[in-house]
Amino acid sequence: MAQTDETEAATDWTGRPFSCQDCPHNELRAGGRCVLGRICVRDKRSRRIDAFFGKNPDQAGAYVDHLYFEVRALAAKYASLFQIVRLMSDREPEVRAMAALRLPLSRVKEMRGDKDSAVRVACALRLEGADLVVMANDESERVRFTVARRLDPSLLPMMIGDKDPTIRRFIAGRLPPERLFALIHDADPLVRREAAERIVPDALGQLVADPDLRVRFVVADRAPREIAVRLIADEDEEVSARARERRDETVK
Repeated sequence: MAQTDETEAATDWTGRPFSCQDCPHNELRAGGRCVLGRICVRDKRSRRIDAFFGKNPDQAGAYVDHLYFEVRALAAKYASLFQIVRLMSDREPEVRAMAALRLPLSRVKEMRGDKDSAVRVACALRLEGADLVVMANDESERVRFTVARRLDPSLLPMMIGDKDPTIRRFIAGRLPPERLFALIHDADPLVRREAAERIVPDALGQLVADPDLRVRFVVADRAPREIAVRLIADEDEEVSARARERRDETVK
């Protein structure tokens, strides 16, 4: 039978098996708050470590300096803020990221220039307003995408020139319709299609001759009928068919 997280033998972070005989938490074990193979801070598996701190959050502070980074990261999830301040400069980005998710915003601001993008993403998940805007030009696409997710839509026009089309497409899905005009001429067809799906219908006349059939189909589907019928002779059959359907719509 294949081993699962619940049946795999207990080994520590160095790969060596261990038992409860020399465990410093015998009193917790007696109360069911430390169970070999399930709830154990000495185990290499993060789920078992996390279960230990979840049951015993008061123990987390004693492990923020542990040699194993998974233990430090999970201890940071439960320890007091005073105990995790020093983890801002931990050698492992996973630990620093956890600290950024919990520390006061004044401390998080100090970490937004961290060399690791995972830490900067954590900062972007916490910061607000002008402190978040500063991160809109981050070199990492993951960080910029996080910023685009969290910025107020009124501030998103500052990111419509982002070099990543995936980010521009996401922005096109969040901008108010009246702010989408710049993106209907984007170099990427998927960005133009997203903008075409949401922009005010009267503006779709600018996309009748778009080189991408997916964009033209949106025009045939959403534009006012007098614009849609201009695509009846379109080279793509689906676009042409939709334009004919629009021509034949009953005027209400």
